[in-house]
Parts: sequence; structure tokens; C-alpha cells
Amino acid sequence: MGKIGVGIIGIQPDRSWGAIAHIPALRELPDSYDIVAVSTRSEESARAAAEHYGVPQHFSSAEALCACEDVDLVAVTVKVPAHRALVSAALAAGKHVYCEWPLGNGLDEAIDMARRAKEAGVVAACGMQARFAPEIAYVRDLVADGYVGEVLSSAVVGTGGVWGSAVPPADAYTADIRNGATMLTIPVGHTLDGIVSALGEVVAVSATLANRRHEQMVIGEDRMVPLTAPDQVLVHATLENGAPLAIHYRGGTTPGTGFLWEINGTAGTLQLRAQTGHAQLVGLTLSGATGEEDVLQKLEVPEHYHAGRILPNLVGNIYRMYRSLAGDIATGSRNSPTFDDAVTRHRVLAAIETSAADGARTVQVDR
Repeated sequence: MGKIGVGIIGIQPDRSWGAIAHIPALRELPDSYDIVAVSTRSEESARAAAEHYGVPQHFSSAEALCACEDVDLVAVTVKVPAHRALVSAALAAGKHVYCEWPLGNGLDEAIDMARRAKEAGVVAACGMQARFAPEIAYVRDLVADGYVGEVLSSAVVGTGGVWGSAVPPADAYTADIRNGATMLTIPVGHTLDGIVSALGEVVAVSATLANRRHEQMVIGEDRMVPLTAPDQVLVHATLENGAPLAIHYRGGTTPGTGFLWEINGTAGTLQLRAQTGHAQLVGLTLSGATGEEDVLQKLEVPEHYHAGRILPNLVGNIYRMYRSLAGDIATGSRNSPTFDDAVTRHRVLAAIETSAADGARTVQVDR
């Protein structure tokens, strides 16, 4: 087949996620993709985005972009509350879909979209790109090859960033839990997907979700907004091999631990560190020790885990996701995270919410 024509929904030049991550990633794959169209909510902004990036077609509605014959793959890069309607329009038009994570505003929406994708018979991928981070992919292989022996336990501490005392205007909508873009769904959800890709799936959880802050200052606007999304996420989970997993995410930033993921086993230890808890988009540093070693040593990630490109953190994992997706579309493979994979992740998050609401009792994760 020829190049895959991509239409991107939601482009604000040099500002939106589609602009700063998707477009650069796609342009690193010129033999596989051609960005043929963009859409925004107005003719003026759509035309401006198309001209800025040299994209031949622009549309002021997502439906018009989905109907375009040159578009083979629709990339949905807008805020979570709009995902279901836009994905449904793309699927109804028979297009392949790449939708950002979280797939839906809650489990029910995700289930509905996965059902629609199956009925449409197209490739539908969800942007759970942490599993494509070179360091996480290398950890996955190290664990499988026995570097740590049998996994005994794992623990994660991370910062969430915007769920702190202040929030940029573009992220203010994340303060409202009803919008489905919370610290639990975004940094915890992304990171958890990377973790289980290496250690196996979560089968049970006990959780606490807390609001220690109740409002946020919107930076540069001199106004406060209510913070109803949790700014503290604590989870005790059991993995399918029986190993316990502990997770604690805190809103905002700290001069302390930005991100730490440690895996302890019968033969060794692996540790990943970063500046923030968004493992899907930050640079990670990997260390390890085995046998009689009593000090962690930095582990260099072999070059092939970068899939041919060493790119800025915001772009690299998206590039590797698109690289995998091109193969899925061309051959029918399923190496990219599917909508069904996204439903599995949403089920774990739903179990965390249920446990927290019911007083931190253990909740089995639906399969």
C-alpha cells in the first residue's frame, strides 16, 4: 500500500498536543505517512493551522475531515470530553483511528468506542505511548530475561504536575473531575500501562483518592477554580503473578522525588527515575543491580530501542507509536495498543475509583 493519509483533529500551531507531538512524529516517518488534512472548530483557525504546517486541506468540522477521501487515518488529539463523538464520526466513515488516552470519559464510553471499532473492522489505536519509551521497553525485556529473577514487588512514586496549587489556563479543565482528565486517568493511567507491559496485568486493587487542595489559581488570570479531581492517588495493587505493586502520585511539583519506579526481585533490582510522573513524555534514567552488587549502576539502553531515531521526549514515544501503527495498518498485526487494551486500562482505573469510594476495600478488576 502507499502512504497513509492522516487527518488530525485539533491543531493549534505550536501549542496543542497534536501540533507539538503528532506533527513532528509523523514527519519523522515520511515513507509511511502523509498529513493531508487538519480540522479545528472554525474556518479561520483551520486555515491558519493548515498554512502554518503546509497541510493541503483544512476543515472547520471533524465530520468533514472524516468524509475526506484522502484521509485514511484520523488522529483525535483534543480534550477527553470530545473523544467519543469524534471517534464515532471517524469510525462511521470507515477510517482507521488514533485516539489520545484516556480513550473515553470513563469506562462506559471506552467500552462503547471499542465496540464501534470492532464493528467498523478498522485499526483503532489508543495513545498509551509509555510502553514505547525505550527505557520501559528495555525494562520489559530485562524482566523477561530474568535480570531481577522472580519479581517480588514494585513501587512507584510520582508527581502529577498540574493538579497542584496553580494550573496553566489550557489545563484548567483538568481540575473538574467530570471532564475525565485527572491525575488518575492521565499520568497514573499512562504510567500504569507502561508498568503492566513489563510486569503483567493488575488483578486487584485497594485505593485512596484524596483532595488535600480544594482550589487552584489559574496562572496569569487572577482567578481560582475548584479542584474536584483528586490531588493524591494511593493504590495497593496485586499483579497477576501475585507480586504487590504500590503507587503514590501527588499533585503539583516538588523538589523531592519527581518520579521513581523500582522493581525488586530474587536476583536483582531495577530503578527508573525522571523529573515528573508523566512517564509517557519525560526522559527516564535506568539503573540496576544484580547478584552481589550492592550499588545501582546506570544501564545504557541499546540503540535499537529508539527505533532508528533519538528524538525529543515529547515526540519520541509518539513517533514509535506511529511506527508500530503503520505496520498494523499495512499487515493486520496488532502491536500498537488497541481500543480493547484501553478498555482494560479503564477497567483498572474504575476499580481504583470503586475501592476509594467504598473505603479502600480490595476490588477485583473485571476482565
